[in-house]
Amino acid sequence: MKSTDKFTDKAEVYAKYRPSYPLEYIEYLISEAGLNEDCMIADIGSGTGILSRQLLEMGFSVIGVEPNDHMRTVAEQTIKPNSCFISVKATAEHTTINDHSLDLVTVAQAFHWFDMEPFRLECQRILKQDAKMALVWNSRDGSSDINKESADVCQKYCPNFKGFSEGMEETPIPFQQFFKDGKYEFKCFRNDLPFTLIGFLGRYLSASYSPKKTDKEYNPFITALSNIFEKYSDNGKIIIPNITRSYLGQV
Repeated sequence: MKSTDKFTDKAEVYAKYRPSYPLEYIEYLISEAGLNEDCMIADIGSGTGILSRQLLEMGFSVIGVEPNDHMRTVAEQTIKPNSCFISVKATAEHTTINDHSLDLVTVAQAFHWFDMEPFRLECQRILKQDAKMALVWNSRDGSSDINKESADVCQKYCPNFKGFSEGMEETPIPFQQFFKDGKYEFKCFRNDLPFTLIGFLGRYLSASYSPKKTDKEYNPFITALSNIFEKYSDNGKIIIPNITRSYLGQV
């Protein structure tokens, strides 16, 4: 299956249960990228518009580039029509955006799906001189027992599971090959996530590797996750230890 198709049929659950990014990160990004209200941002692999929406709320104009029809449609339907949002059907490697027109490119939760070298060249084409590139992930804190046990469940019931965020923590992405002169700033922000049982299950069902209702693994997957929730929850809520990982630099 092509990476652009992996979230087909998951758009609604993705939009509903995937977390946004901490305000501290958004403010850091605006400051470090030197943005003002006249700046144009492209959110590449924008999905259902989670990061796009946060940037729009800060008053910026955002081009959302998303090849998956289901994901892009959800973004178009849920982002306010009067906001400065331009939705584009295109890939990361061929965005169709004008040369040297952008003050910032963001990629949230998607860079591990891209063909890195063609995307790097595309960013060089569409970014203004000295403009920055931001890669960001919401990542489960791998040191927590909840996340370790959840990973074991995914390993058991999800044939396509390679680790969270497509195994980027087990097999690190060579960021130094992507950023100019190998230089970038790496920062972490706490972003612990509270969930009810429905939200906890929804977060896992939004993953590209999770089984669908028609798969034989679906029911045992849900049962095993529900057992983890029962074990760690308090008054019907669970806190998932989560870290927002930020990589910022020029390309």
